[in-house]
Amino acid sequence: MDILQTLQALNACHGPAGDEAQVAAELKKLAAPYVDDCAIDTLGNLICHKKGSGPKVMFAAHMDSIGFIVTHIDEKGFLRFGQLGGLPANDLPGTPVRFKNGTRGTVAQEGRKSSGEEPKARKVDDLYLDIGAQDRGEAEKLVQIGDTAVYDTPSYCSGQRLFSPYMDNRISCVVLLMALERLKESPNDLYFVFTVQEELGLRGARTAAYGIDPDYGIAVDVTVAGDTPEAAHGYSSAAGKGAAIKVMDSSVICHPAVVARMEVLAGAQGITCQRDIIRSGGTDAGAIHQTRRGVYTGGISIPCRYTHSPMEMVDCRDVEACAALVAAFAQDSGLSR
Repeated sequence: MDILQTLQALNACHGPAGDEAQVAAELKKLAAPYVDDCAIDTLGNLICHKKGSGPKVMFAAHMDSIGFIVTHIDEKGFLRFGQLGGLPANDLPGTPVRFKNGTRGTVAQEGRKSSGEEPKARKVDDLYLDIGAQDRGEAEKLVQIGDTAVYDTPSYCSGQRLFSPYMDNRISCVVLLMALERLKESPNDLYFVFTVQEELGLRGARTAAYGIDPDYGIAVDVTVAGDTPEAAHGYSSAAGKGAAIKVMDSSVICHPAVVARMEVLAGAQGITCQRDIIRSGGTDAGAIHQTRRGVYTGGISIPCRYTHSPMEMVDCRDVEACAALVAAFAQDSGLSR
């Protein structure tokens, strides 16, 4: 599986939180050859089942992205918007965006002067979308209140590094597909779940885990790479140093037995790994581990620079390592009910 091409295919879909159907359809097409059945539940989660007689193991990668939702169109045709997930105000001005119907535009900020005068302190509420409309009437022919937009930036490789919007979390969807491609037979009952609305509060993972009732739950997501200049010491992983085995984030303390088992599997199979601790931010693991009577829960993370910005970065070697670790855990005959 070509990582960049698959990522580009997923990013070509419109898939902000709450409207992930296009992404689910593309993922279903890609996953179907490797599983016994695929189903989409009421909330929109894509659940791919590879049957086995052993413990139920659920892998979850959210397919939604952060985005913009139009809340007001003014008389000049400019669009005010609300946030779908955490939009970083400092990174947004000048970012190209696209709507589901193909309308394109850019993010702009109030108060920016042509003289080069510095604008006031940046907040999301001070930003707007410009789609080139002359007035409200022209804008409303293209966009309606409640329509959503996403980043319209490119994806490309530079050496071993991948640059793209929405690595969070389309790259983890690619990891699950790569793991499925590697699997032959497994003693375990496997559920590869592409979840919805993670960016709005882990909503899809909560309902999917309740329905599946897994013995083990593994959230596959990006994690903040702490290797950039002057990065705070709130993040433990670095790009290029392998699969990041989650220990904790603000949503979960991973089960020690799951962390230990992943490290054993990585060592036995020569998979480069590191530990993942972040002080803020969470993943689908936060919802999964509290399901019903509780679930043995862990996380496999891809270190990612510039998360939630219009251009994120990961290392291809980390992506490969994460896919290998997912496949190793899926085929582990040592898991118990």
